[in-house]
Amino acid sequence: MDTKSRDFLFKYLNNASPTGFESSGQQIWLDYIKPYTDTYFTDTYGSAVAVINPEAKYKVVIEAHADEISWFVNYVSEQGYIYVIRNGGSDHQIAPSKRVNIHTKKGVVKGIFGWPAIHVRDKSKEETPTLKNIFIDVGASSRKEVEEMGIHVGTVITFDDELMELNEKYLVGRALDNRIGGFMIAEVARRIKENNIKLPFGLYVVNAVQEEIGLRGAEMIAHRIKPDLAIVTDVTHDTNSPMYDKITSGDISLGDGPAVCYGPAVQNNVLEMILGVAEAKGIPFQRRAASRSTGTDTDAFAYSNEGVASALISIPLKYMHTTVEMCAKDDLEKTIQLIYETVVQVQDGQDFRYIK
Repeated sequence: MDTKSRDFLFKYLNNASPTGFESSGQQIWLDYIKPYTDTYFTDTYGSAVAVINPEAKYKVVIEAHADEISWFVNYVSEQGYIYVIRNGGSDHQIAPSKRVNIHTKKGVVKGIFGWPAIHVRDKSKEETPTLKNIFIDVGASSRKEVEEMGIHVGTVITFDDELMELNEKYLVGRALDNRIGGFMIAEVARRIKENNIKLPFGLYVVNAVQEEIGLRGAEMIAHRIKPDLAIVTDVTHDTNSPMYDKITSGDISLGDGPAVCYGPAVQNNVLEMILGVAEAKGIPFQRRAASRSTGTDTDAFAYSNEGVASALISIPLKYMHTTVEMCAKDDLEKTIQLIYETVVQVQDGQDFRYIK
């Protein structure tokens, strides 16, 4: 990773991009990828698409999602304490003692998730954090003071933890799910440009919004692009960290390469193409299976229009939906390589149907 890539990675990952409020992160992403593509467009809700060969009839998508889990202000007490609801799959159990950024029209207001001291809690009936008892303290003593800060019901809140390196081998931070995917697909576009690859088809590099609340951005943009092929990247669980059951969750580990997914939404001819590329190029990979849906934007693309040949390449992640999500830098590079090598060998008009 050179300095330009690293600077983009940290700027993009550290920026707040909560579901429904992704525009600032999308601008950072577009500013980076524009020099490596021919044109771009956005849609009404903020999905961003950078395009190589926009005039080509055959369309290939590589896709990630741009949004991160967050909170909404739901109620402010007379004493000035703020109660929240989820925006996406935010984890109430990790909230106590976390610092937060409250995004108001006046700017960011700092706050904390408070919690009663251990000294005063009754061990015989210890309460666990729930949406009914976690609260944010912004140093205000009344509802009026909170409102004067620009905070109101519906104001969006993110954790303020930023990206760091761990033991020179790992990246740790909030929202690797899935802005790390946005970084990877942008790097694929950069390598295509810098390696002077002339693609015989249109490549649509898609950074979709609102995945965390039901794949909504991908659903919208898939209908607009109408691609012939979609390769989606997202994160998947490292199941070798404590408290996982490999019997139910599979066997995936950081550092062993990208995870290639099997499942009904994954088109098997596309899957076999990806596996063939990995084996031919010596790129290590892992396998995972999805019962019914993949739970990623793959499902939105696969079942859009008349059906789109789709596949999922995931990067292993520890501690998903926390502020210390962790990926291996080696997996990051290998996932970029696998997507890149897959894209550059796709043929114009390639037909993935099972029966012809």
